[in-house]
Amino acid sequence: MRSPNVKDNRHINFIILSCIVILLSLSLVTISFPSGLNAAEMGKFKQSQFKSPKTCKGCHKGIYEEWKESMMARSFTHSWDETEYFKLALEHSGQLKKVAGVKAGCIGCHSPLAFLTGDIPPSPVNKNTRANEGVSCEICHYITGSTQKEPFNFSFIIKPGTVKYGNRKDAESPMHDTAYSKFITTPEFCATCHDEQSPYGAWVKSTYREWKNGPYAKEGVRCQDCHMHYSRGKSASMGNTRDDIAHHVFHGSHSPTKVKGAVDLSIYAEKTTFSPKDTLTIKAVLFNGKAGHMIPSGSSEERMLWLEVWAIDKNGKSYILNVSPKGFKGEKFTIADPDAISYQAMGEIMGVKGFKGVKRDGDVPKGSRIFRKPFFDPKGRMTICQWFTKDNTRVDYRIGPRETKIETYSFEIPEDISEGELTIKANLLYSQVPSSVGKFLGLPEDEYAPMLVNSASMQVVIKK
Repeated sequence: MRSPNVKDNRHINFIILSCIVILLSLSLVTISFPSGLNAAEMGKFKQSQFKSPKTCKGCHKGIYEEWKESMMARSFTHSWDETEYFKLALEHSGQLKKVAGVKAGCIGCHSPLAFLTGDIPPSPVNKNTRANEGVSCEICHYITGSTQKEPFNFSFIIKPGTVKYGNRKDAESPMHDTAYSKFITTPEFCATCHDEQSPYGAWVKSTYREWKNGPYAKEGVRCQDCHMHYSRGKSASMGNTRDDIAHHVFHGSHSPTKVKGAVDLSIYAEKTTFSPKDTLTIKAVLFNGKAGHMIPSGSSEERMLWLEVWAIDKNGKSYILNVSPKGFKGEKFTIADPDAISYQAMGEIMGVKGFKGVKRDGDVPKGSRIFRKPFFDPKGRMTICQWFTKDNTRVDYRIGPRETKIETYSFEIPEDISEGELTIKANLLYSQVPSSVGKFLGLPEDEYAPMLVNSASMQVVIKK
């Protein structure tokens, strides 16, 4: 585990024995220690210092209802996050000293209240403890800053008390004191959990850094502008009507409506008439014109984005087209292969005897292009356990902000194909985890079922 740069020796023993952590991550792995002073301390506070979100509902009903349906509210109770923590991360933390920090580290972002009050490990979701509150109202609105200029891994400063920090200089409340916080309006606020390193030093989340290195940061477009949105209304029942009320829905990769259309897609062919034994070649053009970070981002070791292209004849018979290799290093990890096996660490952590792994690409059709950044464990195997990631620099074939990728798909027209119109259909699909992983861990199907990002179609003619 990385050694922190600690200037105050009074904190050294505490930091070694515990975990420092923060706020907002959507995937369950936070384990390295940030350097610097005054970061959040596990077990420093009492639950009575944090009100339930239901208390906030009294005045902020609309915001509460939005938050309740968000992934912030479900960051601990969401089935994939619960499964990943209790079946994998927590188990592994007791088996391997190098990753022992995940026992607390995961919880610091997925249930900060449990972390801050020392409820480690929390009880499972079905026990209905306050850990189930996830990333709650007062967690965010007690944050005052970070110990890091470019935050990552737990580097937030939290100050529970009578003051709630927000984005207004003129806010007043009969229930609590208010104070303006510039930090809460910045992308750095989000970075505290959405960027992180593994104990092996690999950047396993870098959404903030992707944004900062891209075009939107230069234009002043922030995370909050896309993931919160603003409209006219009131944030509290007795509050002023304003034109820029921030919505607390936090739509992201778990939302089909946010995913849909995130990447533009078009296809074309250089000719439109073919005969048997001809080679049909299709160009697919993909453009990330909406996201200010890579697609997929966040926990990209587990997130699947792929383009499959089909030819369907007039009788409904379908043929899968294979993507043409480009020859870049690590490309084999970006072309769907039904024979490729990975994720062996899952079974080893769970004590499954003779576990050989599961299909690397799940149910993605053979020859489809996968836009991914694979993670590799210390044994050099692909992994979905990001805390067990030693290297993820072999290949990064995701789609960057305002980046265009052009893929070529082809197949030889079979002799027995039906004469007449042939439809070419391209589907860009996304799922949170490979279907093989979801099935192995017993996740609900909707946790790994593909979402349609975009589609395109065209017709060619087959003549014999």
